[in-house]
Amino acid sequence: MTFVATGGLGSQTGNHTDQVVEQIGRAIVAGEYPPETMIPLDPDISEMFAVSRTVVREAKKTLIAKGLIQSKAKVGTHVRPASEWNMFDPDVLRWHAALKNQRPFLEELFEIRLIFEPAAASQAARRVSDAECAALSKLCDNLATGKDRAAVAVADLEFHKLILKLSGNRFLQSLGDLVQAALYSLFIAEANERNDQETYDFVERHRAIVTAIKAGDAKGAYDAMEAVILAGRKIELNV
Repeated sequence: MTFVATGGLGSQTGNHTDQVVEQIGRAIVAGEYPPETMIPLDPDISEMFAVSRTVVREAKKTLIAKGLIQSKAKVGTHVRPASEWNMFDPDVLRWHAALKNQRPFLEELFEIRLIFEPAAASQAARRVSDAECAALSKLCDNLATGKDRAAVAVADLEFHKLILKLSGNRFLQSLGDLVQAALYSLFIAEANERNDQETYDFVERHRAIVTAIKAGDAKGAYDAMEAVILAGRKIELNV
């Protein structure tokens, strides 16, 4: 692959490290370095990016922490199997969201969403206040009145993150924070696919979640959230 050299820009070592991590990480996730293959040696990476060996070593440490690579003395550095990557790392998620062929990633993303988001909505129905329900309703209004696709995607992301927060479970809230980059990319893609009738139906499905939560209907909230995710899955995966 062709890398863009990052030297000579007057940036700090940390910025150089981030740039090396970004380009090698993206290349690995895109399959340009398949699992079990070796990445270039440190001197070669140093030359590719016009950076010091120290920068290369720090970048490799970061990629090792993300689960993408493994380095062995006298052997070199190879790419780990995709099953061992840290999929809750924000950069790894972002790199997957930028893939040209997103289908395998999206299938897994919808699968994990179906596991935790309906449960979060169900839990929220057991504990939310009137003020919190009003905040959810306001976000539904933003879904309907967003001036462009990006605004709708932001409102969609904030809606789902708020429900995770209202579940009262800190683990669920953290999941929302971790996957927000991937979800935003997903939501803006979905928004681009909807016509006017589909947009109306989309907003009404979200309002059904709020209605169930406000009524304290845990089962209804679970089912309504599941319906929202399955509808999005149908748009993205055509299934």
